[in-house]
Order: sequence, then C-alpha cells, then structure tokens
Amino acid sequence: MYKLPNTNRLGQIAGVALLASAGAFALLQAPVRAASNAAQAPAATPDKAGVAAYANHCAICHGDQREGILPGFPPLVGIQHQLTDEKMIAVIHQGKGRMPGFPKLADPEVASLIGYLKTAPTEPVLSLKANTKLSPEAAAGGTIFLQNCAFCHGRDAMGGETGPDLTQSKIVLGDKDGSAISAVVRDGRIEKKMPAFNFSNSELMSLVAFIRVRVTAAASSKGGRRGVEVADLQTGNVAAGKQYFNGAGGCSKCHSPTGDLAGIANRFEGLRLEERMLNPGNETDKVTVTLPNGEAVSGKVAYRDEFTIGLRDSNGSYRSWSTDRVKFAIDSPAQAHIDQFPRYTDKDIHDLMAYLQTLR
Repeated sequence: MYKLPNTNRLGQIAGVALLASAGAFALLQAPVRAASNAAQAPAATPDKAGVAAYANHCAICHGDQREGILPGFPPLVGIQHQLTDEKMIAVIHQGKGRMPGFPKLADPEVASLIGYLKTAPTEPVLSLKANTKLSPEAAAGGTIFLQNCAFCHGRDAMGGETGPDLTQSKIVLGDKDGSAISAVVRDGRIEKKMPAFNFSNSELMSLVAFIRVRVTAAASSKGGRRGVEVADLQTGNVAAGKQYFNGAGGCSKCHSPTGDLAGIANRFEGLRLEERMLNPGNETDKVTVTLPNGEAVSGKVAYRDEFTIGLRDSNGSYRSWSTDRVKFAIDSPAQAHIDQFPRYTDKDIHDLMAYLQTLR
C-alpha cells in the first residue's frame, strides 16, 4: 500500500494520479521485486534449496559445478559480476537465446537459486595449468579471467568461441597503466556483444596483470606466427569473388550485399571475417513444429535435446514440446556453408574474401 507524504492537498492529488498511472506497471514488476528482495543478501554458503534448484534446472547445460559446457553453454561462476539480481531473475523467467525460460518457478525457489549462483565454489571448477608461474596478483586475475572471460577469449586469452585474441589487441598492447583495459571490462562493448562487468578496482588490476602475462607469453612463444594478418587475406580478385558470390558459390541465394551483408567488413575483419564466411556457427537455426492436430508453429530454435524441442515465435514467446509427440523440421542457415566446404578451391576462398572486404 502506498503512503503519500504529508504535503499540501494539491500535491496529494497529483501524487494519487501519478501512483494510479504507475499501478499497472508496479503489478507487472511485483514478482521480480519479490524474488529480488529475497535474493539481496547472498549466503556465505549455498543453502540446500539453491543447490537443488540449480541441479534441477541448470546443471544439465551449465555443468554440475557451474563450470559451463563449452562451446555451447558458458560458466556461471561469478555471474553476479555480469548481471544484477533483477537481470538474473528476468533471464530465469524469460530465457535468453537458446536458454528456455522458467516462468513458473516460484519466487522462493528463484531467490534460492540466485543465492546459490552468487556463492563462491566450494572447490576450484576452473584452474590454470599447473606449470603456469604467476605473481599472486596475476594468479588472482587468472581465476577471474577463466570464470568470466575465457568462454569468449579462450583460456590463454588468444581468442575463443566469439572473442578476439587479446594478446594482439591494439587496446591491450597500447595500454600502459591498465586504464584502457579496465574501461572496456567495466563498460563492455555492447556493439560487439561484450557485456559490462562489475569488478572492484583491485580485481580489474589483477585481471590486467594476468592479460599482460599472457601477452608476454604469446610474444615469446616458439613455433612461428600465432595468427593471420589482415593483409594476408586481401590477395584475391574482387571481380572474381563477386562473380563467385552471385554464381557458382550460390551465396546470393541467401545473402545480399545491400541487405544482411551490408557493412559486414566494418563489423568483422581478417580471420574473423573468413571464419564467419566459412562457418557462421552462431547463426540461430529455425524450426517448424507440426502438432498432432496438424497445426504448424514456426520460430527460432531456443532449446533442443533428445527429449524436448523449444522455439521462440515471432512474438518472442517461448513454446516447447516433447519430441515424441510432434514432428519438426530444422532449417540451419549454417548448413549451406558446411556443404560448400568440399567445393571450395583456395582461389575461390581468396577471391570471395577479397569481395566481402569491399562490403563496407
């Protein structure tokens, strides 16, 4: 129940009008607030309810110890550095990407689950190589890196599932005092799908120390080059690449240089562009589910295992069915790229890359 402040009568009337207009929004937010209030004070050790909630709903994808199952599912250790309680609740209830939502979870169970996610692991679930020699500061940063950054940037910071090689990053190499690296970590790079992280200054400096160790190790590593220079991927013939795109490569059947590929050379360059050209593995598959009554439901694949198929429809609603009760057909945008592998020649790839790098 809202209580108006002791002000003049006109102020009270205005306050009533404002609260009335906000009433519907407040009701919609009530479940989130209830769960959030219950999860504000994380326990030093997880309670049994939180452990059980994680085991029942999360462990199958994110691992028994929150360590993640790469490359598909990220670790959840340290998730409180990326998401507030409110955002965690929203993701749990609504889902995100391939993760299904759990809208029917009661507030106490959600609160216990979040409390568990915010506790430190009882034993190391991610660790550095035994022969890695680090200062105490860099070792602490290595733990933070493995828990929060390795999923994208690789365990050795030399590039991973979606993130670039930090040992060759211009920001990293040009940062003398750690402020530039800290700013990127703290603020994120939303345009490149990197989230912001809530670390203390000491945690940021330890993370910087670890990344610098990795830069030094990478620079001194033997065995030749660690990557591919952008210039090495600009040796093809642009005209031949355009002809291949519109002809033998079949690229124009699904893509348009003025549509989905417009400006792609500004978003990706060098090896990242070539990797995306050869296998755009992060493209979301589409699915059409045919129900027993003959109704067809289409959307993007949100969840799939041996027993369940789930999708998000055009309205963003999540729906799922037991696989033994429906028929479904998957349309994978990446499959055409995979099918093209045996048909490419080296010249085809160089020419196509030369053409794609003109799409700015």
